[in-house]
Amino acid sequence: MNKGQLRDAVAEQTGLGNKEAEQALDAVLDAIVKAVAAGDKVSISGFGTFESRERSARQGRNPQTGETIEIAATTAPAFKAASAFKSAVAGS
Repeated sequence: MNKGQLRDAVAEQTGLGNKEAEQALDAVLDAIVKAVAAGDKVSISGFGTFESRERSARQGRNPQTGETIEIAATTAPAFKAASAFKSAVAGS
């Protein structure tokens, strides 16, 4: 499912028009991105948790040359699915 299909599903379930559903979807996604970028955790009951995680610096290897390289520390977004979401996907 892509964003357009998700927008259509939201519009159908809520009775909103496509434009309003897209605005609502964009607002939700924008709020999640801004909160996680600010270091906050976003928990949606029954769905999951969005957060940022620190990755420490480490050594890697260039696969073409075999040369050891330093990979810098970074902050990356992460998602942990709620148990209800996991159960729905597993079909139980």
